[in-house]
Amino acid sequence: MSAAYGKCFDPNGARHGVPTYPWKLAPDGYATRRQLRARGLRPGGQPIQAQVMRINRRTGTPRVAYLYREDRALPVRPMTSRKWGALALAMLARQTCPSCRITYSYCISRRYGLCGMCIDANQASQKGS
Repeated sequence: MSAAYGKCFDPNGARHGVPTYPWKLAPDGYATRRQLRARGLRPGGQPIQAQVMRINRRTGTPRVAYLYREDRALPVRPMTSRKWGALALAMLARQTCPSCRITYSYCISRRYGLCGMCIDANQASQKGS
């Protein structure tokens, strides 16, 4: 058994506080949040039941994914019309340039917070000063 595998194998939870398994070797019946969501489930308030861990080769720090029991998971709550409306408004805000108020079919970059035309205009005005 390799040293990295030994650090990640703690089925009783004595070392890490929760049962810990090496990456991709978790027992059946456990799933991450993403895996639950793909099956139309959510953790439903249950605490973390276990974790899978792997050691990063470059830095030596562990990477952890928390696991939940599938049999205790609850179905995902359905989207209401209010939630759909709030999401639509949020997307509209991400697609509208705050400077020129033009709405685009894509999300404005968060790096600059402006559309391409406004970025070019700002750079041209800064060069002219």
